[in-house]
Amino acid sequence: MKFRSDPSTIRGSIAPVVTPFTAEGAVDQAGLRSLIRFQLESGSHGISLGGSTGEPSAQSGAERIEAMRTAVEEIGDRVPFLPGTGSHKLDETLEITAAARELGADAALVITPYYARPTQEALYQWYATVAREFPDLPIVAYNVPSRTAVDIAPETVKRLFTDFDNFVGVKETTKDFEHFSRVLHACGRSLLVWSGIELLCLPLLALGGAGFVSAVANLAPSAVARMYELWEAGEFDAARDLHYRLHPLVDLLFVETNPAPAKWVLHQQGRISSPHVRPPLTAPTDAGLAKIRALLAEGGDLTQQIKTQRAHQDRQIGAAE
Repeated sequence: MKFRSDPSTIRGSIAPVVTPFTAEGAVDQAGLRSLIRFQLESGSHGISLGGSTGEPSAQSGAERIEAMRTAVEEIGDRVPFLPGTGSHKLDETLEITAAARELGADAALVITPYYARPTQEALYQWYATVAREFPDLPIVAYNVPSRTAVDIAPETVKRLFTDFDNFVGVKETTKDFEHFSRVLHACGRSLLVWSGIELLCLPLLALGGAGFVSAVANLAPSAVARMYELWEAGEFDAARDLHYRLHPLVDLLFVETNPAPAKWVLHQQGRISSPHVRPPLTAPTDAGLAKIRALLAEGGDLTQQIKTQRAHQDRQIGAAE
């Protein structure tokens, strides 16, 4: 809860952690704790649960709340916690958001209601209801039109940002990079904007973005965090080098529907006990696995290498001082 009073501190690489399941399909709370520890040890600047990578629509509200409780216990106040609390139902969204507030989340990530395809006025009313209900909790809209079939217009974001002090930002998961610019132009750079599109994470920083919520952080958390740190330090060429080196892992994530490929890799690495995904998702096909293995061979060094490099650099800095 330390970051709730100043949401502008929620910056950098916010890792959207997968929800591990047992082979029988139950939520693996011990596995979730292990993944969160992995992210913290690797230098991620924040933790998110319950976004698309976390398979929220395949879980009950009670399961999502219990996962948040596990995350809060593991994270403490070490980094910001930004759980996804939205669904296609308003009552469920309010219930999960209320739980997030009580558990100590620093902000709530609320997806646009999917399937219904609401108008812009309806989207405004949806988010206005959430913002009014929780005036002491920062609210972040999650715009992901490829999954919800609706796009929050920059003008709607501006209305919400103007009308509600606790509406603080938006996670933009659209490949229309012009949209990013129009949102920031409409609202000003005090609006917090994170990229949910892996290959637009670094470019967004040039526009004044707050960081990114990148699924590739599940596989290479140190590299993703380091890319942000290098940019902030003005080491632009080094940041760009990491951006391009991450390409194979980004492609790996989407060989088949995310998060099935990521879970397969995490299971192979021994980080989770099972690669299980819940229906309607399925495990990667044999053809998909061949592509995943090839891409992992190409970019897999980043799952280990950057952490070692950062430790070496930290030792060098300490020696110089």
